[in-house]
Amino acid sequence: MLKRLIPMLLMAALASIQAAAQQPTIKRAPAQRTSAASGQEMFDSYCAVCHGKAGAGNGPAAAALKIPPANLTLLAQHNGGTFPTEHVSGVLQGAAFPAHGSKDMPIWGPVLSAVSNGAQESHLRVYNLTEYIKSLQK
Repeated sequence: MLKRLIPMLLMAALASIQAAAQQPTIKRAPAQRTSAASGQEMFDSYCAVCHGKAGAGNGPAAAALKIPPANLTLLAQHNGGTFPTEHVSGVLQGAAFPAHGSKDMPIWGPVLSAVSNGAQESHLRVYNLTEYIKSLQK
């Protein structure tokens, strides 16, 4: 009986270790500098890993998050057909909005400021990124 139980326990332990090794994880890395003039370049560099290239919330890191990323293509649809420009800009600047998401989502204001040369460029980044997200609407 014991001879049968030990291999079964070893197989169960091995299966558990393999399952844990397959769990998606998020590798955190510093934000790379991008063009402030290109909302798409910023989105691809900063947002697509979670929200997906098309903004649908299905990026490669989405499976590792406790709360799925928002489908950014539906923001206007969920706001009576009007894109919530001020809300999106506020989220990007780090304003405290209850619907911002979980702690997994970075507060982008300090990140965008860190990769900018001054406040004017930081505002340009927020504007262009907001406009790009607006262009993704269904």
